[in-house]
Amino acid sequence: GRMWAYTVGFTVLPHVGGFLGWFLNRKEIPAWYEKLKKPSWCPSRRVFPVAWTMLYTGMGYASYLVWNDLGGCSSKAIVPMGLYGAQLVLNWAWPPLFFGAHNLNMAVIDVLCLDGLALGTLCSWYRVNRLAALLLLPYLGWLAMATCLTIRIWKDNPQQKAGKSD
Repeated sequence: GRMWAYTVGFTVLPHVGGFLGWFLNRKEIPAWYEKLKKPSWCPSRRVFPVAWTMLYTGMGYASYLVWNDLGGCSSKAIVPMGLYGAQLVLNWAWPPLFFGAHNLNMAVIDVLCLDGLALGTLCSWYRVNRLAALLLLPYLGWLAMATCLTIRIWKDNPQQKAGKSD
């Protein structure tokens, strides 16, 4: 009876931080982001909300599968769910660092650490639930692009590296 509530809760959770990150920094996108030098392969602004909705949904549902297979909040869940939680925090931290603080140095550090934690999450989940691990593959693919994009914007906009100067 209660399992559907857990399923929905875990699936919705990643969206909470993603929505907050967008909501708090939405004014910086037209005001600041649009003026940055970006590579020709940078996705359109319209792609990001669609991509993140799908990625967060897959990631959230996958986290439910792992949590459920490990028997909920058990000692076996500490590492796989801890890695997931840590990468989610870094995921949520990126928009305030990049869009809010305009701190490209910290955004690059954040996304590189995020990559390592997301890969660690995938590896730890693979041992528990292969479907959950497979559901993370689109996320890791998107993160690879986002990492390259963050580094490219960091390199091409040297005046922005340290953050807001006003």
